[in-house]
Amino acid sequence: MRILFITDSLVTGGKERRLTELLKVLTLSSTTEIQLVLMNHDIHYKEVLDLDVKINYIIRKTKKDLSVFRKLYAICKDFNPEILHCWDSMTAFYSLPVCKLLGIKMVNGMVIDSPSKQNIFNKHWLRAKLTFPFSDIIIGNSMAGLSAYNAPMQKSKLIHNGFSFERIANIKPSQLIHDQLGIKTQYVIGMVASFSELKDYKTYFNAAQLLLKKRNNITFVAIGEKTDSFIAESLIKNDAKQHFRLLGRRTDVESYINIMDICVLSTFTEGISNSILEYMAMGKPVIATSGGGTNEIVVDQETGFLVNPSDPEELALKMELLLNDKILRMKMGKAGKDRIAEHFSIKKMVNEYIDVYHNLLATKKN
Repeated sequence: MRILFITDSLVTGGKERRLTELLKVLTLSSTTEIQLVLMNHDIHYKEVLDLDVKINYIIRKTKKDLSVFRKLYAICKDFNPEILHCWDSMTAFYSLPVCKLLGIKMVNGMVIDSPSKQNIFNKHWLRAKLTFPFSDIIIGNSMAGLSAYNAPMQKSKLIHNGFSFERIANIKPSQLIHDQLGIKTQYVIGMVASFSELKDYKTYFNAAQLLLKKRNNITFVAIGEKTDSFIAESLIKNDAKQHFRLLGRRTDVESYINIMDICVLSTFTEGISNSILEYMAMGKPVIATSGGGTNEIVVDQETGFLVNPSDPEELALKMELLLNDKILRMKMGKAGKDRIAEHFSIKKMVNEYIDVYHNLLATKKN
């Protein structure tokens, strides 16, 4: 089978990680031909460059560059894919007319979040309404996301993110990371997420500062794009700054998670979080904001705690509870790791994608 994948970019992110892991497996198949279309030159997952996959670049000159349709059409005419799999709402919009003109099966993978509100001013919601009726199948990485976008269930498929345990095979020694960051406190609590409007760093930082009023044996870490920005730093009072490490984007995220005693994800809305998968795969207890796809990963009071949105007092309380109970931390960490291995493995994810492709082609032949 011939599959053309198209995505906006391969920068750091959950869908980019999923696509990379899928490409790694599919390129090992002698019966599958693959090409990739990127709309940005910025590639974080450099391992893609080592795969036997032709990369086509379509760079927009403007936000509404109509030449994208023509360029994508030319690529499809040349490669003649049986399936076109788009990974975000923008590429779904560009892919739709090309697929219909050339009779290509379209896999719409734009459901990667779980927005709480939908309206015509939300470009992703609008693109969903335009593309869902004409997509052959819609893939969401959370049931919460499929429901939020009101995807037609008869042609929707839930495929949770998968985690590859190979990613933690060569992490750096804990002491090396402690020394690198100048951490001398007994405990480390961290959050891995970009500093953006969907992530609630304000609640995380406020909870941290509430806890620091009671004890000074904790260092709080923030990892992700713009977490080292002036705006992020301005949320922390001067007398508490010595207890924070705002690291910005890092490539070796697993090595930093490894030094954390507790892992946090404070958000406003969430699909299936790669950060939570990483936390649990590394045996860390999780405290995360309840709602969206997070409830499909974290089992409250078993693999961690689910807390109310924008509630720093509750978050601080759960942090303190775990800091005071090493046995509970270890118990929850082990339960989380077991859950990832059983329900969120990379093998399970990849096999489910491959089943979708085979079923689509079987339908086409019939």
